[in-house]
Amino acid sequence: MIRTPLRPLASILSARDKGENPDLIEAANIRQRMEARRDRDRQRAEIRLLVLALSFLAAFAVVGLRMGIMSASRPQEPKTERVARDILAQRADILDRNGAVLATNLVTNALYAQPPMMVDKPAAARGLAAIFPDMNADRLLAEFQSSRKFIWLRRKLSPEQQQKVYDIGEPGLLFGPREMRLYPNGRLAAQILGGTSFGRQGVKSAEIIGIAGVEHSFDRFLRDPANGGAPLRLSIDLTVQAVTRRVLAGGRKLLRAKGAAAVLMDAHTGEVVSMVSLPDFDPNKRPAPRAKGDPTDDPLFNLAAQGVFELGSVFKVFNAALALERGVATPQTMIDTKGPLKWAGFTIKDFHNLGPRLSLTDVIVESSNIGSANLARKIGVAPQQAFLKKLGLLKAVPLQLAEARQARPILPKRWSDLSAMTIAYGHGLAVSPLHLAAAYASVLNGGTRVTPTLLKVTTPPKPGPRVVSEKTSQALRKMLREVVLRGTASMGDVPGYDVGGKTGTANKPKPGGGYYQDRTVSTFASIFPARDPKYVLVVTLDEPVETSGPKPRRTAGWTAVPVAAEIIRRVAPLLGLRPAIDPAGTMEYTLSKY
Repeated sequence: MIRTPLRPLASILSARDKGENPDLIEAANIRQRMEARRDRDRQRAEIRLLVLALSFLAAFAVVGLRMGIMSASRPQEPKTERVARDILAQRADILDRNGAVLATNLVTNALYAQPPMMVDKPAAARGLAAIFPDMNADRLLAEFQSSRKFIWLRRKLSPEQQQKVYDIGEPGLLFGPREMRLYPNGRLAAQILGGTSFGRQGVKSAEIIGIAGVEHSFDRFLRDPANGGAPLRLSIDLTVQAVTRRVLAGGRKLLRAKGAAAVLMDAHTGEVVSMVSLPDFDPNKRPAPRAKGDPTDDPLFNLAAQGVFELGSVFKVFNAALALERGVATPQTMIDTKGPLKWAGFTIKDFHNLGPRLSLTDVIVESSNIGSANLARKIGVAPQQAFLKKLGLLKAVPLQLAEARQARPILPKRWSDLSAMTIAYGHGLAVSPLHLAAAYASVLNGGTRVTPTLLKVTTPPKPGPRVVSEKTSQALRKMLREVVLRGTASMGDVPGYDVGGKTGTANKPKPGGGYYQDRTVSTFASIFPARDPKYVLVVTLDEPVETSGPKPRRTAGWTAVPVAAEIIRRVAPLLGLRPAIDPAGTMEYTLSKY
């Protein structure tokens, strides 16, 4: 840049020649230079003000646009980016088929201590021991005086307990928000629901995980936030479940049974409307599993789905179904029942002497072991195996319970002719009451296989594979009705509901071999209404005894049958079945909305 001198020599000399003051030339140059600098500073300031104004205008435009977008969007909680995964405590509800709550969440608090913040540690230890009897004051004080900086004291508190802890007034006792699982119906459906526990835990929240039952089977669904809190709807009817449990508990107590189970199933959809196992427990206070003793004595054990037993004469229905289906016999075919029957060193007897010959119908009605064994000889081993496999009796039930999937039937090591004969009347093959209910539904609903489910069926399912013909299924239903009208289940008749069924009494096997003579498993597998079955009910009692007579009676006709009849009498109206009694003897029924 070329700078103009303040006192140019030529201008100074010219001014002196003219007699002018040379200092005026310097002053003029200084003024011009200052005016030029001022003009440059003004221009720079104007540009800066313009840029600042444009910046503010753009910022306000962005803020206004963002506010407009937020006002038009759906509100949601802000999310913070974290390195660690969040603990998801929210868990979806579980409902019965009618929307009644079976399991939900309750907001509560956990209790923890920070010893460095505590003022009076001995008083705090004494106060906590007074509130919680399972806590020891000396042990608590030792922990408080240790080098630990954080101590979990209680995973969940009731509001009353929380207030008492507040009253201690110790700043080092702190509370962390929690959600706990609540089962408002207590023991009802305990083994079905199972229970939950805490997984990962933090001060602000804890992870609720399923450890048994449907809480475990559907754990991923119940914890998935993508479901938007949608509840899990089961096939269980809470009212029917309550009635079934009450009657079964009364029967178990009256008959002094070790355990009891009942399964009520829709004969066409496979929906389990009620499933009760006794003894049971309160899932709000789930006990620890028993380490010793018979597992069937544990309240956590689901006798209906986990317990596998030789169920006795209820299996004779499958033997008759196979004979009818293969053309080996008709309902009127006479079967040899003369006994005792000896085979391979094994003797087969009937409970009473039934004569030399009975029709196939009367073999079922009178429950002849000899007749069923002779019929199995004619059928053969391979057809029997294939038929029972088709009914699902040789593998675990695919129910939505881990406990049911672990209950595998106990099969003979070598399926011989003798095995086929004993299995024909329910010995030598052990299954669960749930197995039996599904198999009865399959052969008696018209002959199509059903798969048990604990989920409510909202649309009519497609018929399963055919296991027997409609003709065979109809003949079996008539036989089971005759069992109730004039056979071993005469105490099972419920006026107006056309009950049909088959009894089964099996001696319990000894651990070392052989069978107990005074310990039985009594079962009644029933259908109602028999002419067009809507429901299957299986009642099983473990070691029952009826003592109203001069001698103790342990057969199903005296134990399981009356209990099942009382259940049907009470739940049939709840299921929408209206009794219709025809004086002429033609039983009819109507089905109302369920």
